[in-house]
Amino acid sequence: MAKSHETTSRKPPGLRLFKGAKALRNYQTLVLVLTFLAYTCFHMTRKITSIVKSELDPQTKVGSAWGRLHTRNSLNIGWSPFNTSDGSTLLGEIDVAFLAVYSLGMFFAGHLGDRMDLRIVLTIGMIGTAIFTALFGAGYWLNIHNFYYFLVFQMIAGLFQSSGWPSVVAVVGNWFGKSKRGLIMGIWNAHTSIGNISGSLLAASLLKFGWGWSFAIPSIIMALAGLVVFFFLPVSPDVMEIDIDDGEVNSDKDTAKEPLLEPGQEVKHKAIGFLEAWRIPGVAPFALCLFFSKLVAYTFLYWLPFYISHTPIGNEYLSDAMAGSLSTVFDVGGVLGGVLAGHISDRVNARAITAASFMYCAIPALFLYRTYGSMSMMSNICLMFITGMFVNGPYALITTAVSADLGTHSSLNGNSRALATVTAIIDGTGSVGAAIGPLLTGYISTESWSAVFTMLMAAALLAGLLLTHLVCAELRGKLSSNVSKVVANAQTTCSDQV
Repeated sequence: MAKSHETTSRKPPGLRLFKGAKALRNYQTLVLVLTFLAYTCFHMTRKITSIVKSELDPQTKVGSAWGRLHTRNSLNIGWSPFNTSDGSTLLGEIDVAFLAVYSLGMFFAGHLGDRMDLRIVLTIGMIGTAIFTALFGAGYWLNIHNFYYFLVFQMIAGLFQSSGWPSVVAVVGNWFGKSKRGLIMGIWNAHTSIGNISGSLLAASLLKFGWGWSFAIPSIIMALAGLVVFFFLPVSPDVMEIDIDDGEVNSDKDTAKEPLLEPGQEVKHKAIGFLEAWRIPGVAPFALCLFFSKLVAYTFLYWLPFYISHTPIGNEYLSDAMAGSLSTVFDVGGVLGGVLAGHISDRVNARAITAASFMYCAIPALFLYRTYGSMSMMSNICLMFITGMFVNGPYALITTAVSADLGTHSSLNGNSRALATVTAIIDGTGSVGAAIGPLLTGYISTESWSAVFTMLMAAALLAGLLLTHLVCAELRGKLSSNVSKVVANAQTTCSDQV
């Protein structure tokens, strides 16, 4: 097998080598825990601004219900320059700038991740995010009221944030084979929802001490988690002198081999280029599919509490706090959707068919939620849960298992030094859609929420259609395999009769 990250990765300084039959399982468990912790922290710090929006601009209704509730109770007058008539616009520009830099940085971060030690890249990303998130909050104590101070530091934080996803997916992909990747990564992907929820609760609870603390404390937690990753994260089996061959573990350093790749001659490989990664079969269609998938998912992330609070349910309007709590049902459905999509794609061995099926099912789910979600609280909860399941299922599948699969595609001839680049291309393209969806919703919702849902249904349809070629290829492969089995069985039957 070919070795990956030949000389770019080193053993983590704080981790001792595991020995014996359980060595592989111990390393895999450690990898799942540390990467889960790392990306939970990324989402925790990413969520802070939506919580603090109401503290900076008491007029804004976009963001956290908890933050808005605190604002009303404390009679806050806001923070210049965000407490003016165009405060919501300025905060929106910060969000769009963050996501734009994040999506652009994703491409470079993946390219860098395949050329450097992923442990170092991830550590730098976490500590850099912590520093610039804290500097944003430092404006509270330094009494800064310059818009560009907050804009620049949030953009730099977005740049460091972009290193997270390609790194964690590449590391997990190094340790887990394709057969169980979908289910394992579907469960592991729950870190997104856990990070959002923990970030909301922590930032909201700290607002009473001053909004700067809502940035400072999560940043400290992020930096400490970054140090844990630096000292203990094993990047790959090869680095830890583990040989994986048909499930057997060998700790012999001289025979260490690269997991997850096709058998072949042991040769040195260079990290592939950006354009080469785009030409890997399946990368472009899945990347474009994720563009529209994340457009739908992130529109719900940023706008669902607002939509619920402004839509009567059972002829009654909910409070902001109740609307915020109710919106978490969408995330719970998304966790189940990610697990189901991963498990189904493992069982049928068809990632494109699974992702496309979920996107097509999301269309009637969106229609039903918009049409009947306001009838009663029960109908709203049930339909929101189903919508979250179908919307987030393919999003989770594509950003995890699919990215890891394509990063070890057979066309690479055993070169695994493409995982981070491929992951960055796919999620970076999706992040562009994540920026566009909420932005368009801000304009369209002023005219009609029905128009917003029409846009979301059209995006889900396009996401499914973009996978048509891959779906057909998978169906042909299934048909050919079944025909071969029928022919083989028929030949066996004839031979027995003769």
